[in-house]
Amino acid sequence: MKCVILHESHGRMRVHIAGSRMSFRQADILDIYLRSKPFVTSVKVFDRTGDAVIRYSGSRAETVAALAAFSYSDETANALVPEHSGRELDRRFEDKLITEISKRIVSRLLIPAPVRFAISVIKSLKYVREALRAIANRRIEVAILDATAIVISLIRGDQKTAASVMFLLKVGELLEEWTHKRSVDDLARTMSLGVDKVWLKTADTEVIVPINKVSAGDEIVVRTGGMIPLDGKVISGEAEVNQASMTGESMPVHKKAGSYVYAGTVVEDGSVVICVDKISGSGKYDRIVKMIEESEKLKSEAESKASHLADRLVPYSLGGTLLTYLITRNTAKALSILMVDFSCALKLAMPVSVISAMRESSTHGITVKGGKFLEAAAEADTIVFDKTGTLTHAEPRVARIITFGGCDENECLRLAACLEEHYPHSIANAVVKEAEKRGLLHEERHSAVQYVVAHGISSSIDGRKAVIGSYHFVFEDEGTQVREDEKHKLEELPAEYSHLFLAVGGSLAAVICIEDPLRAEAAEVVSGLKKLGITKAVMMTGDNRRTAEAVAAKVGVDEFYSEVLPEDKAEFIRKEHAAGRKVIMIGDGINDSPALSEADAGIAISSGAAIAKEIADITISADDLYCLLTLRKISMELMKRIDLNYRAIIGFNLGLIILGVAGVLPPAVSAFLHNSSTIAIGAASMRNYLKENSENRD
Repeated sequence: MKCVILHESHGRMRVHIAGSRMSFRQADILDIYLRSKPFVTSVKVFDRTGDAVIRYSGSRAETVAALAAFSYSDETANALVPEHSGRELDRRFEDKLITEISKRIVSRLLIPAPVRFAISVIKSLKYVREALRAIANRRIEVAILDATAIVISLIRGDQKTAASVMFLLKVGELLEEWTHKRSVDDLARTMSLGVDKVWLKTADTEVIVPINKVSAGDEIVVRTGGMIPLDGKVISGEAEVNQASMTGESMPVHKKAGSYVYAGTVVEDGSVVICVDKISGSGKYDRIVKMIEESEKLKSEAESKASHLADRLVPYSLGGTLLTYLITRNTAKALSILMVDFSCALKLAMPVSVISAMRESSTHGITVKGGKFLEAAAEADTIVFDKTGTLTHAEPRVARIITFGGCDENECLRLAACLEEHYPHSIANAVVKEAEKRGLLHEERHSAVQYVVAHGISSSIDGRKAVIGSYHFVFEDEGTQVREDEKHKLEELPAEYSHLFLAVGGSLAAVICIEDPLRAEAAEVVSGLKKLGITKAVMMTGDNRRTAEAVAAKVGVDEFYSEVLPEDKAEFIRKEHAAGRKVIMIGDGINDSPALSEADAGIAISSGAAIAKEIADITISADDLYCLLTLRKISMELMKRIDLNYRAIIGFNLGLIILGVAGVLPPAVSAFLHNSSTIAIGAASMRNYLKENSENRD
C-alpha cells in the first residue's frame, strides 16, 4: 500500500494512506492490521483524512515495511474486523454536534434579530410540551425548570438567553445520547460471539472445524459449558440453555428436539445436536442492543442517584425562584435561579465518567458489562479466588502418567484426550495438548459423553463404562476398584500435582498428574489488592487439602477451602453477604458459575469456559492477574471522580444561584457560566483514570 510519512519522531510517525477517501471499514482493517504487529504499541486511524498515527517499539524499517505490505484485502485483518466497531457511531454524533454549532454561529451572524426571536419561540414549544406533559403526569421534573426559564426569558424579550439555554440543552442531550449509545455499543460488541471452532457432526463421528467452514444445514454439537455459535434448531438431545445475553432471562431455558436456539447463548447442562439455520448469527448484535437498552444493568447506583437527585432538586429551584421574586420583586434575580439547574451536569457527568472507566478498562484487557460492577469492584472488601486456571497458570501441563492394571500409558492418554476434548477447561486442555505433543490421534471410539459438573466425565467405550475426573467422582460415586498389589501406588501419588483419575470397566486405568504451576504474579497481586483495601482474600478449590494448603501459603491468602463443590463456593459468598461484606469472585470454570452469579462482581478469565464468561459481570485477560489491580484502581478512581463531580456541580451551581440572587450576575451570565461548567465537567469526566494512560495519549 502506498503511503506518505507526514512527520515523525523517535518511536512515532504520522502517515497518510494514498488513495480515495477511506471508508469506516477500511479504517478498521488498517487499525487491526497495525495492532497485530508485535512492535506496534498504539495506533490511531483517522478515516476522514486517511491518516494514521503509529507508535512503535521496534525499528523504523520494520514499521515502514509493514505499511508497505498492507492491503485492504488482507484476509487476517478482514476476518478480525467486528460487525460494529463504533467508528460510524462516533462520526454520526460528531457530525450532529458540528451541525448544531454551525447553525448557532450562522444564526447569530446572518439572521436578523426579529427572525431569531421567532425561531426561538418555535423551538421553545418543544420544551413547553415536555413541561406540560410532566405536569399532566403530576411529576415535578427538570423539564419544568427548563421550560420556565426559556419562556420567562422570551417574555422579557431576552432572546439571547433563551436561545443560549436551548442550544446548550440540545448539546447536552446529544452528548448524553452519544454516551448511552456508545456504552451500549461497546457492551454489545463485547458480548458478541467469540467462538473460533465448533464440533461438526458427520455420518459416523464428530470433527472439530473452524466456524467459517460451517454452512446452513450442517449439524453441530454443543455440550455443557459450550457457547452456541450459530442460530439453529435442535434435532436431538436436551439441554438447559442460559439465554441471558439474548433475553435477560436469569433462569436457563429447557431445549429439546424442535426447539430453536440462538448464537451467543450457553449450554449450562446437557448436550444438543443443532441443525444450523443462519451462519451469520441472525442479527445477534441488534438483539443484544435491545436487551441492554431495556435493562437497568448498565447503571451504577451513583448514576441512578445523580438522575434522581436532579429531579428531587426541581421543587427547591422553583420554590427558590418564587420566594426570591416575592421578596425582591426583581424578575432578573428570580430568573437567575431558573437559569441554573443541577440536572444537565449531574445527568451528563456521571454516565461519561462511567463509560470512560469502562473504555480505559478495555485497553487493559478488562471487559466490564456495566457501571454497577465497577462500583462493586471499588467497594468490595472480600475477594474469592478459584485455584485452577486462576491463581495457578492458565495452561497447566501433564507431568506424569501413572498406569494401573497393566494398561499402556499412551492408550490411557489417548482415551483421556478423547473424552476431555469435548469440554473447555484448563486441565482438559492440558490432557489434549499432551496427546497432541506425543502425536497420539484420538478418534471418537466412545458413545455420547456426559459431563458431571465439578466431578468429571462419563462415557462408554467398546461396551465398557469409562469415567475420568476427581477422586471423589471416580472412587466414591462410581465405585472404581484398584488391585491390592497396586494400592500402594495410589497412596504414594506425588502431592505436588493435581490428579485426574481414569477408570475403564470399573477398574482404575491411570492417574494423570497435572502440573499446575502457580502464576508468578499471584502473590504480588494478592498483596497489592490488600494494599488497595481488600481485607479478606480467600482461595477455594476442589483439590485435596495438601495441595490447597501449599498453594495458599505461597499466594498469601487469608483463608483457603479444599475439596469444595460449586454450591459450597456460592454458599460461602452468601454467608459473607449476611455478614455485611461485599464480595468479588474470580474463576474460569463451569463449576465457578454459581459463585460468579452470587458475587457482587463476578470476574471470569477470558480463556475459561463460555458459561463462566457469560454469567460473569467482568472478564479479564488470561495473560496475567495484574488486571485485577488495574480494575481496582480504575474503579476506585471512578468513585473518587463521581464524588468530586458531585461536589463541583453542587458547589459551583449553588454559588451561581447565590450570586444571581444577590444581583452580582445577570441571568444571561448565570446561564452561560452554568452551561459552560456543564460542558467543562463533562469533558473533564472523559479523562483517563490512570496516569500512565494519560501520558501515552497523542
